[in-house]
Amino acid sequence: MMKIKLSTIKMNKLTVVSVALLASAFTIQAQDINQAKKAIDAEQYESAKSILKSIIKDKPSNGAAFFILGNVYLNQSIQDSAKIYFQNGLNASDEGILNNIGLAQIDLNAKNNTAAQSKFAAVTKDMRRKDFQEYIYIARAYMNAEKPDYKSAITTLNKAVAINSQDPQIQLALGDAYYGDGNQNDAYVAYRNAFQADNGLLRAKMQLGVLLKGAKSYDEALKAYNEVISLNPNYGPVYRELAETYYKIARNKPSQAEVNYKTAIGYYDKYMSLTDYSIHSRMRRADFLILVEDYVALEAEANKMVELDKVNPRIYRYLGYSAYKNGNVDVAIKSLENFITSPGNKAIALDYLYLGLTKIKKGTAADGMSIDPVAFQNGMMDIKKAIEMEPLAVQDLSEVGKKLFSQKLYSESAAIFEFGANTNESTNFLDDNVYYGLANYYANVNKAKDVKVDEISLQKANAAFDKVLIASPTYLEAYLYKARTNRLLEKDDLMVQNYEDYVAKTTELGAEELAKDAVKAKIIESYNNIAASYANTDKSKAIEYFNKSLVIDPANKYATESIKILK
Repeated sequence: MMKIKLSTIKMNKLTVVSVALLASAFTIQAQDINQAKKAIDAEQYESAKSILKSIIKDKPSNGAAFFILGNVYLNQSIQDSAKIYFQNGLNASDEGILNNIGLAQIDLNAKNNTAAQSKFAAVTKDMRRKDFQEYIYIARAYMNAEKPDYKSAITTLNKAVAINSQDPQIQLALGDAYYGDGNQNDAYVAYRNAFQADNGLLRAKMQLGVLLKGAKSYDEALKAYNEVISLNPNYGPVYRELAETYYKIARNKPSQAEVNYKTAIGYYDKYMSLTDYSIHSRMRRADFLILVEDYVALEAEANKMVELDKVNPRIYRYLGYSAYKNGNVDVAIKSLENFITSPGNKAIALDYLYLGLTKIKKGTAADGMSIDPVAFQNGMMDIKKAIEMEPLAVQDLSEVGKKLFSQKLYSESAAIFEFGANTNESTNFLDDNVYYGLANYYANVNKAKDVKVDEISLQKANAAFDKVLIASPTYLEAYLYKARTNRLLEKDDLMVQNYEDYVAKTTELGAEELAKDAVKAKIIESYNNIAASYANTDKSKAIEYFNKSLVIDPANKYATESIKILK
């Protein structure tokens, strides 16, 4: 009996120890999951992946670890790896069902809403009355999909609010959903509630600054970020927000852009130092360098990425952009063609735009005075593809057109400006039409006397100047250039009308305007050309207009000599 009793005691002790060890292991496991979540919140994704893979290796039954790891890969746009972890996670005995949420997000990305809803329903059907975490995850899936559905996220989160309205993670997610849906006021309330519920939730406080940035209250946003830094100077994401805010400031204050861009890059580098220098982090930095137009740094970053990952096709985009901007045309063409033709890549308008412009740049003579016609046409084909994909890509062409114009490559300049001149929504619409008209005009006025003018291009010039006068009736030079264009077309009646319109509109501006030397010269031009048009049909009318020129400039040789001939 005694032996049995002792044995029983030993067994009980062993049971207690086993339970204690199990509890201890569970605590470590829970801490590791929380550690991974903290790393994700701090945007230390490589660290989070390492922690989660370790958990999965030690405990393959932990379905939540598979799910969270899959989400990290989704965040990094590595959908194939994410799908593998979600599918494997479904087999996990502990919370494996959560992985349906990750697979549902992939369905949403594929625009298969029916499949996504089926998977969401599978997750929620067996939820207990007090469970709400699943609703947060589902709402995040709606928000993180390639085409976010913020209203569905809000509807889902309100189910969680009904269970526990004070939970900080619910309020944080609600803030993100309202912010995405354009509801600034409710987003502010939710972020404030989240931080009040958990003052260690720095992302919620940081998002208050993000709201201010969105409202262009940049100084207030900077104050909000500095409050986060005062709580934790090592919280990486706040430095990314600082960088993006200084970028916005630079865009709104062009005169101070250089110094603000430099500040922005400094904060982004600080963000990198507090997160990681993985290939994905470097890509985020590369995206930011494109925004701040630091193409020297971008090319250096791209070359570092090639050392880390020689096969990642996205790196070719960065190499292509930076090489184009830095004048390395051969590298740019090769890199962009590699990116565009790599299977699975989604080429965007800017890829084709830069490829086309690089081909044109490569075909331009060293002295800048000519462009190889074949190279120019090949480049234009890529530019057309870009504009078909994104019509507002024309806004990136204006400076290129102006440079060609300054090089007196008027026909090529006109071809570039034609895109913007026909895109009403472009912010450069007026400017592009002015240059389009001028380029077509100068392409003809400079032709040799024995070369016939291009009537079609001159008609396009006239149409462009008409658009200018509709958009900006006070741009009187348009009347003058219409007159000059019609003179080249030998349409004297239209020429006379345009010159008369110029003189009448200018006279309305008053004596001060008429006293300007440049204006006097243009009015004399108008009178002399009107007079010349009457010379063969109405000599008295011709003499009348030549005399008007002589009133302004008594020494005008052309008017004086012409009157002698007419008399």
